[in-house]
Amino acid sequence: MRIKLDENLPARLVDILSAHGHDVHTVPDEHLSGRPDADIWQAVCGEGRFLITQDLDFSDTRRFAPGTHAGLLLLRLREPGAQAIIAAVTAIAADITNWQGCFVVATENKLRIKHPAKTT
Repeated sequence: MRIKLDENLPARLVDILSAHGHDVHTVPDEHLSGRPDADIWQAVCGEGRFLITQDLDFSDTRRFAPGTHAGLLLLRLREPGAQAIIAAVTAIAADITNWQGCFVVATENKLRIKHPAKTT
């Protein structure tokens, strides 16, 4: 899966996700740090990448409807320190491939996955 990590995530995730076969780019490496969310989203969509973020601005499923993008994982941890983020993403890294086009919210205890609407 082609992934982009937002600037609010530990850089160590690149190696963890890459070890699972993912092609990972980061917002900081692409000189997008501090840019408006619209710029980040444009880069994500333009590259067809799955976004992993903690930014609540990406939480609106009406704006980021499943099936209209490559996928989005929103991390909502009670204590979002680097170790907790690394543990959460490590636990689900192999599953990300199954979430193409989905809107996913991950907490310490639960995953909510909204799949693209099926067309008939």
